[in-house]
Amino acid sequence: MDYVIAALVGCFVALGIYMLLSRSLIRMLLGIMVLGNGVNLLIFTAGRLTREIAPIVPRGLDTPAGAIANPLPQALILTAIVIGFAMFCFLLVLAYRTYQALDADNTDTMRVAEPEHAPNPPLSY
Repeated sequence: MDYVIAALVGCFVALGIYMLLSRSLIRMLLGIMVLGNGVNLLIFTAGRLTREIAPIVPRGLDTPAGAIANPLPQALILTAIVIGFAMFCFLLVLAYRTYQALDADNTDTMRVAEPEHAPNPPLSY
């Protein structure tokens, strides 16, 4: 099962990087989300996928009686999901405002700060 999840993580990361290299803003945003989900799945896989009992120590015991699930990767992933969703919402609003202001979704046509007929930079110093 770990090999299948590891292959899925690789696919998510590869797809996320491919979409980040796109020129469209929406594809870039989706690439960030897919890459974030791939990293979350990687953290979850690194914490070992097991079907153990919940990480709750019964009353009266100082240590758990048997094997329990590792709560740290679950807490990290839950935090990463919340932060990733907030970042996605912020970037979505930013992309929408950019589209409204520049009337373009392609990053090549968004070069407002660069003049069209600017002199070439020096090739050597």
